[in-house]
Amino acid sequence: MADTLEKIVALVDGSEYSHSVCDHAAWVASKIGGHVVVAHILGRREAKADRSGNIGLGARTKLMEDLAALDEERAKLNQVRGRAILEDAEARIAAAGVSVSTVLRQGDLLAELATLAADAELVVIGKRGEAADFAKLHLGSNVERVVRSCEKPILVTSRAFKPVESFALAFDGGASSLKAVDHVANAKLFQGLPGQVVTVGTQTAEAKQKLDGAAALLSGAGLEVTASFVDGQPETAIAGLVGDDGADMLVMGAYGHSRVRSLIIGSTTTEMVRSAHVPLLLFR
Repeated sequence: MADTLEKIVALVDGSEYSHSVCDHAAWVASKIGGHVVVAHILGRREAKADRSGNIGLGARTKLMEDLAALDEERAKLNQVRGRAILEDAEARIAAAGVSVSTVLRQGDLLAELATLAADAELVVIGKRGEAADFAKLHLGSNVERVVRSCEKPILVTSRAFKPVESFALAFDGGASSLKAVDHVANAKLFQGLPGQVVTVGTQTAEAKQKLDGAAALLSGAGLEVTASFVDGQPETAIAGLVGDDGADMLVMGAYGHSRVRSLIIGSTTTEMVRSAHVPLLLFR
């Protein structure tokens, strides 16, 4: 069955965001006819410092044996914990009537994700991981690394799922935002959802032409959208589009390639991931 459905990769780590990841992944799958692959990735073991230099040979040997045994036991516990996390996630997604399978991997997050997402439609992650947990860096402070490295669209979830009934697309005319517009126009996920396409900054003839073109592409795909310019700093202006009185999802390009563009768009992306209380769909 999974082979005939769109593949969605959902990364879970047992944190409070894992339930949200599962719920968002299930929602996407139900909208597009997808199969969710829930993945838990165990990081490589950190190199251990050798503190046995001043210990006698026999005692040092015994210490190293004990440390090796402890390390092996810890690895086993992490495997058991990982399987338990995946079982909970699988049950939660299956309860929503969505096709689901699980994967437990050990290695570098980015390398493993590249393999898992090669044939995926979308990757779903939580913006923060579990405190004091081996996966914290992977799904917390390293979210930016994941977004920068992954070629697929990435849905960064809010803490709790709520039905998505509208979207806002932050459009700057760059390659990544054009990619976002094209995806929204062709994705089943956005069918039936009203949206707004917004450019932050002063309206110029060139900027208006690009914005109108983006809105026309979305309208031509059957979407109900409005287009507008808003003034202000990108972080503040974009934040005002979503939330209690705004859209339920923010769509935007992420991280430019040029140095200047990276400073502008990159900082905006990071701030949106950090502060937004709605899910963000990001495109490189």
